[in-house]
Amino acid sequence: MWAGRGRGFSCGTQRTAVQQQPPRSMAEKPQIQLFIKASEDGESIGHCPFCQRLFMVLLLKGVPFTLTTVDVKRALDVLKDFAPGAQLPVLLYNGEPKTDTITIEEFLEDQLSPPMCPSLVPQYPESSLAGNDIFHKFSAFIKNPVPAQDEALQRSLLRALLKLDEYLSAPLEHELAQDPHLRVSQRHFLDGDHLTLADCNLLPKLNIVQVVCHHYRRFGIPKDLRGCGGYLNSASETKEFKYTCPNSQEIIQAYRFRGPAPQ
Repeated sequence: MWAGRGRGFSCGTQRTAVQQQPPRSMAEKPQIQLFIKASEDGESIGHCPFCQRLFMVLLLKGVPFTLTTVDVKRALDVLKDFAPGAQLPVLLYNGEPKTDTITIEEFLEDQLSPPMCPSLVPQYPESSLAGNDIFHKFSAFIKNPVPAQDEALQRSLLRALLKLDEYLSAPLEHELAQDPHLRVSQRHFLDGDHLTLADCNLLPKLNIVQVVCHHYRRFGIPKDLRGCGGYLNSASETKEFKYTCPNSQEIIQAYRFRGPAPQ
C-alpha cells in the first residue's frame, strides 16, 4: 500500500522514504535503498528508463524502501564508499551494493518472492519479448542526422509499434479459455491485468518514445493502434507508473542535443 513519502537532503541528493505496508509474513524487513538519476534540478526524478524500471519493481513488490536521487553532475561521490564507478541505478540491500539493472531485477525477484511478495515474472514468455525492438528503432529515428533517411526510419519504428499493438490486441490463452470466441483482448497490460517485469521494462521506454517523437518530430503513436493506446492509458492510471515517471520536460531536455529542432 502506498502511504506517502518523506523527504530530506544530503550531499546534493534527495532522499525519499517510500513507505508501503509490508507483507504480514515478512519477519524481518530488509533495508533497501535505491539510488537513481536526479533531474536537471538535482533533486526530482530524472530521465532514466532503467532507474524507473527498478523503481516500479520495488513499488510492485510492496516493501518499504528509501529512494535517493543522485545529481550526476555534482554528487556521484555519494556512491564512492560502496559502489565506486558504478552507473545508476544502484541498489543497497541490507548494506550490500548491487549494480546492473537486470542483475538487480533478478536479485529482487529472488529475494522478494512469494509468499512474502508477489512474483512479477510474466506468465507468458512472449510478454517479455513484446516491443523489445521499439526503443532501438526509436533511437535510430530520433538520432538520425540524414533527413533523407527519416521516412524509412519512421516506417521501421511504426512497424515495431504495430507488432506490439498486435500482441496487445490478441487474446491470451487464459482469455480464450474463458471465452473461445473472443476476438480482441480485454487485458490491461502485456501479460494480463497486473503489471509484471515485462511492463516495468517496456513502459518507461514507450513513454520516452511518445514524448520525444511528439516534441521533436510531431509524430505520435497512431490512434488506430488501439492496443498501444489502451496499454498506455491503463498504465497512466497505476501509481507504479504514474509516480515513477519523470516530468515530460525532463525527457525532452535529455534529447535536446540528439533530436532535431521541433518542426
